[in-house]
Amino acid sequence: MSATAPAPAPNLRAALPYVVATLIGVHACMAATRVTSSLLVLKQGYPEWTVGVLLSLYAVAPLLLSMWAGRLADRFGFHRPVGWGIAMAGVGALAAVVSQHLAALIIAGLLTGGAVSVAAVAIQREAGLMASDSGDLKRVFSWMALGPAMSNALAPMAAGLLIDHASYRSAFVLALLLCPLAWWVALKVPRLPEAGHAEPDSQAKPRRAWDLLRLPHLRRLLILNIVLSSCWDAHSFVVPVVGHARGLSASSIGLLLGSFAVAATVVRLAITKWADELDEVLALRSAMLLATGVLMAYAWLPGTWGLMVGSSLLGLALGSVQPMILATLHQVTPPDRHGQALGLRMLFTNAATIVMPSGFGLLATGTVAAAPMWLMASLLVAAQWPARALRRQP
Repeated sequence: MSATAPAPAPNLRAALPYVVATLIGVHACMAATRVTSSLLVLKQGYPEWTVGVLLSLYAVAPLLLSMWAGRLADRFGFHRPVGWGIAMAGVGALAAVVSQHLAALIIAGLLTGGAVSVAAVAIQREAGLMASDSGDLKRVFSWMALGPAMSNALAPMAAGLLIDHASYRSAFVLALLLCPLAWWVALKVPRLPEAGHAEPDSQAKPRRAWDLLRLPHLRRLLILNIVLSSCWDAHSFVVPVVGHARGLSASSIGLLLGSFAVAATVVRLAITKWADELDEVLALRSAMLLATGVLMAYAWLPGTWGLMVGSSLLGLALGSVQPMILATLHQVTPPDRHGQALGLRMLFTNAATIVMPSGFGLLATGTVAAAPMWLMASLLVAAQWPARALRRQP
């Protein structure tokens, strides 16, 4: 496969650290709100399925907004979608600061989850403009993928410490304060760079994002993305539930989630160094094999340190996935429709995120806490077939 993106404008490529930092701020607001809300509803005595439903709400707004976010990014570029996303995140975090009632937590989940989708599509599109070839795409998206990895590493640990030593409200305050910081960083990204934020031709016939599904390569890529992102959701669901059942503190549960994210960060840093030597499909299939083994064994890992090892290995596997998928996506879709393709990816990912955590909650309530991980391990085995067909795609 060969990249179709033009050479990046120098001033745009220099803005990559600010683009990554913006993503960290928006995503960390959501991550801190999500883990704090999950632990709070368990403390308030709600059953495990409530946690699954609450986590699903973080994908409801992205499901509704993804296609619009893609069109918005293709038309306006970076600042307007990111600004709207940050505003949504701020309102959601503020709702959780004002009240810790379940209704307020629902509002916080809807708005902070939607904020990530609106901002992330524009941010990922901006990142695609910074690459000039296949290796460069993997390298840029590895740096971009460090944003969620770093926020998932730092936000749960910081939230857990604040919960244990201050209050749940203080953890929500942390999430709120990240929003103005994210906008301050976003303003450092050049406005309307020459790399491609042009207004669309008003006389041109609108092209539907759904038409992109006619590309078989993109369809298979979306299937793999759904399964692998659901594995991430399974880990996010099972760790608080298993940790709570074993009597672990909020700090220990945050440490488990943080170890997963640290491992994801490490593997993405490695990709930035060896991007030119990596084959996207081979990397995806290898990650799927490792994740399958860890998901099957996770329930029997002993103690906090055993769970940390399992979370770290799973972080290594799943952390390598996003750069490969995003790099491939940018190679198999027209450059002027990258926003729509990213919106489609966000749509299907969040559709799965709505359904899967609720299913995880019901499955864990009716069987055992680790059953969602076993389910995802089985789906990873089945997903090897579209991955093999992806290899054959010319």
